[in-house]
Amino acid sequence: MMAIKVGVGVVPKPIRNFAKKNPALTSFYSRSLQKSGLFYGLPSKKKLRALYANTLRRQAVKLHAIVKQQPITQSTFNVVIFGAKEHDVKQTCLSLIPQLQWINSVTIIGTQDTTFSALLNCPVDLVNHLKEAKLASDRPALLINAGDELHAMALAVLARRPAYDMLYVDTDEKASGAYDTPRCLPDWNPDYQLSTGYVETGVVVGAHKITALRTVSCTTIAGIVAQLWLADKHLNIDHLPLSLLHFTDNRSNKSAQLQELVNCVAQAKGMASPSSKILVNRVQWPLNSEPLVSLIIPTRNGKALVKACIESILNKTTYTNYEILLVDNNSDEPESVTYFDELARHSQITVLKYPHPFNYSAINNFAVQHANGELIGLINNDIEVISADWLEYMAGHAMRDDIGCVGAKLLYSDDRIQHAGVVMGYGGGAGHAHKYFPRFHPGYMNRLVATQNFSAVTAACLLVKKTHYEAVGGLNETELTVAFNDVDFCLRISELGLRNLYCAEAEHYHHESVSRGLDVSKEKMARFNAELHYLQKRWSHVIAHDPAYNLNLTLRRENFAVKDEKEWRETVN
Repeated sequence: MMAIKVGVGVVPKPIRNFAKKNPALTSFYSRSLQKSGLFYGLPSKKKLRALYANTLRRQAVKLHAIVKQQPITQSTFNVVIFGAKEHDVKQTCLSLIPQLQWINSVTIIGTQDTTFSALLNCPVDLVNHLKEAKLASDRPALLINAGDELHAMALAVLARRPAYDMLYVDTDEKASGAYDTPRCLPDWNPDYQLSTGYVETGVVVGAHKITALRTVSCTTIAGIVAQLWLADKHLNIDHLPLSLLHFTDNRSNKSAQLQELVNCVAQAKGMASPSSKILVNRVQWPLNSEPLVSLIIPTRNGKALVKACIESILNKTTYTNYEILLVDNNSDEPESVTYFDELARHSQITVLKYPHPFNYSAINNFAVQHANGELIGLINNDIEVISADWLEYMAGHAMRDDIGCVGAKLLYSDDRIQHAGVVMGYGGGAGHAHKYFPRFHPGYMNRLVATQNFSAVTAACLLVKKTHYEAVGGLNETELTVAFNDVDFCLRISELGLRNLYCAEAEHYHHESVSRGLDVSKEKMARFNAELHYLQKRWSHVIAHDPAYNLNLTLRRENFAVKDEKEWRETVN
């Protein structure tokens, strides 16, 4: 490890900075650090293989229990295979043979090879486009990419799933002769689909949606899923967190998927642009107007932090229609008081006095009453802007009809991740996804670099419509004066039928200390424990099953690793 660090150290800084933006190099360096104990990133391949083998053993027991105990809801399926390569199609067809009893018809899109009918010993419809497929309208359709292989019990399990409009399953990738790279997907996550196409195979479309399926123009499964959802955002899209499909990673097909998603976003009046290096779309929703944004910054003293925060907003932010409300909570340092008086003379800044004991929730609720903006921005005083267009991106999302709270990517001063979405269940309550990962690491399944939905985001930098803020009564200033008030707020916002969102394109520093340690005074620990208990009691159902996470992934660390046997046993008990 020392050799790696020394070798990196002698490389010129401009080259090092360029290399940091290469996902493959960043992942390699992160794995090297992890082995040394300096960075707990994703597990080594050997460790992951062992963890996942245990998960598959547990899954096998569950699959047999489902088949034995649950009633059949679907008799047979239309199977649609996407892909023209003979070898890939054959590989998929071979996985269908043990499950022919569950198959009503097989359609292959993109090939004219007639030998597959004999291989499957059943009629096979060869077409060029999904619109040409002769799908039985009283049977669901399973969409699968050529080269992917169905688990031997997949159709038997899917035949027992309750009613849905669409359904998708977890997958894994085959390497070195073993299935050792799990793709543990979140429940339906529309914005993650638009930015990555994470649902790209192993999709079942309900029989009552076959007519709608025939109308799609997209040619990739990821595009079809997005197109169907954009046409009807009330679709019941189910997710079965079992690895029922062995996935073939096709980079060229992925590029085609992303381009189709770009087109889908454009048809929905948004803008998207693919990045070939990380295979993620940057999705932006342009504003029809320029709503006023009220940026609320609470502080007590802290001149240096406030100065860095406000100057970065004023000097870097390209969106101009905003006001800053600096809320002074009993500042008593002369230099801070003098500086705040100077700020009050700025045309875009208002300084409010909050002469009461510290209560983060109450301070922000007080400031919202004085805010003139259509959008409210909660900003910590130790935030420093990196992305000049952060407010265009975040405001564009926040103004969407179906979006609630919008959070940003936040970095510690040393360029490690501080916040990239909140996962319920970390630490028994809630924690930050990918915490301490390097800035340019793509994260698990590109989740660090992709805009997507999370159950909650941090209020260190959060945008939300003022009407939504007021609809839920603001932050909880009674039970949650300091901790978890943002998490609770986001979850109450979601009860309005809105999705919360992590905006990967909006990047800031959050100069929260990582070296000062925890304040463990008895009074503050008692308050924290009381607030944690409130969160656990009020939101126990989300902590038990965060739809933006996956029950197969660990809650012990923020690294999206697969659970080990001990954690599985604790979960069951």
